[in-house]
Amino acid sequence: MAAVAPRSAGLYIQSGMDELYPTEILALAADIPHLGAMPPGQGRPGERVGRARKRSMVCGSEVEIEVRLDEEGRLADLGIEVEACALGQASASVLGGHAIGATLEEMAGARDALEAMLKSGAPAPEGRFSQLAALAPVRGYPRRHASTLLAWTAAVAAMEEALSR
Repeated sequence: MAAVAPRSAGLYIQSGMDELYPTEILALAADIPHLGAMPPGQGRPGERVGRARKRSMVCGSEVEIEVRLDEEGRLADLGIEVEACALGQASASVLGGHAIGATLEEMAGARDALEAMLKSGAPAPEGRFSQLAALAPVRGYPRRHASTLLAWTAAVAAMEEALSR
């Protein structure tokens, strides 16, 4: 006769999933601003475009981001393509919802603050990207950090590429 797991085992797993995927994370994941390819450019003088694709070796999640920067180097438009879990999607949603107008320094700062929040328990980013606080439950799941950071890593790389042109 096969061993049967106690009923409480299923409840423990479910509560762990509820902790990792609270309603706020699921709501963010369901509504990603700028999802899909970026609209074709208007060819404005001084505009620069960059693209980056990043993949998590841990879980296989992928994010591709294309950015268009204005003449001052601020993010003017972006397109986000995401093949990731709800955590990667929620993170991309915060990025897509708040990145327009940001500089490379702001984006890199948000990425670094998110990483510090996840890996060392630092406070959530403030200001423009304060909504990243919703991802605080991921702290306790180190194997999920890479997918949560993926969109930010790709966005920074895309902006760096655009600025190098």
